[in-house]
Amino acid sequence: MATTTSDAANANKKDSTAPIKNEERDAALKAAAQRPPYDASTLGNTSTRDLVPAMPTHLAAPGVNLGAYINTVHQIPILTPVQEQELAHRYYDEGDVEAARLLVMSHLRFVIHIARSYSGYGLPQADLIQEGNLGLMKAVKRFDPNKGVRLVSFAVHWIKAEIHEFVIRNWRIVKVATTKAHRKLFFNLRSLKKTNNQLTLEEADAIAKDLNVTRKQVLEMESRLTSYDASFEAQSSDDDDGRYAPQLFLEDGIDPAEQLEEEDWEENNSSALIAAMGTLDERSRDIVEQRWLSEQKSTLHELAAVYSISAERVRQIEKNAMDKIRDAMTIDSVILPDDIQ
Repeated sequence: MATTTSDAANANKKDSTAPIKNEERDAALKAAAQRPPYDASTLGNTSTRDLVPAMPTHLAAPGVNLGAYINTVHQIPILTPVQEQELAHRYYDEGDVEAARLLVMSHLRFVIHIARSYSGYGLPQADLIQEGNLGLMKAVKRFDPNKGVRLVSFAVHWIKAEIHEFVIRNWRIVKVATTKAHRKLFFNLRSLKKTNNQLTLEEADAIAKDLNVTRKQVLEMESRLTSYDASFEAQSSDDDDGRYAPQLFLEDGIDPAEQLEEEDWEENNSSALIAAMGTLDERSRDIVEQRWLSEQKSTLHELAAVYSISAERVRQIEKNAMDKIRDAMTIDSVILPDDIQ
């Protein structure tokens, strides 16, 4: 009973503070609307750099030393509303690049805070911060100080948008979120699931209603999130029985480059052999063809009877012809065509 009373009190407290926050926000917006137009002459000859004298001039990238980067960023002073307005007007009205740099530097700690909330996707923290910094710079470029809002409220959407794009591009080799509905489910489905078990149709319908998507899209995204990237090459582990790498489904394991090289080599050898055979006299060429190129090869004695010479003489003619062919088929003649030599 005490717990119920406490919960009711907390609920009433939240309900009572909500109107106060809304009133404060409305008052701030009304005050910003009544603020007189920005007048650069009020600062006289004050340089942009003098507005925030404690701002560092150099800052290493987070990928070099993340710990040192975070420590340095947290030492950068936070701008007051007046300083932020002055710098924003100097960039928006006068194109002062130094003012834009100071605005970016003073909000880097906010990017780190947002990037930490995306650490559960297994991506390097330094890369998330870098992408968030890009979003911050885009926000500063488009920020209008006359709207009466703080830069941090405007920049949060740009920072998250850049980080979202980076997470979707790099979370898997194959892109899992390709539509607006898929993106919404990618960043919200795991938090909306009550258990780690597979979604039931009732749970899928409830999530689809909350995110304004279809049940089919919910189930499709759950399948994508729970799947894995299969290795193209075969695994050496014995634990993957029954799972085959895509490489094993190919018809053969011949490397196309090696196959092309072999075909070119055989073609060059055939061309060189034909050219070498053309340098022989008719009798020598016939003896070589009958001894090596015919389907039914002739013996020395059969060729000796044809040409009315001894078998030893046939052997000598064959040897001399083979030496001439070997000399003609040099490496240069095999690799280089005649018009290149």
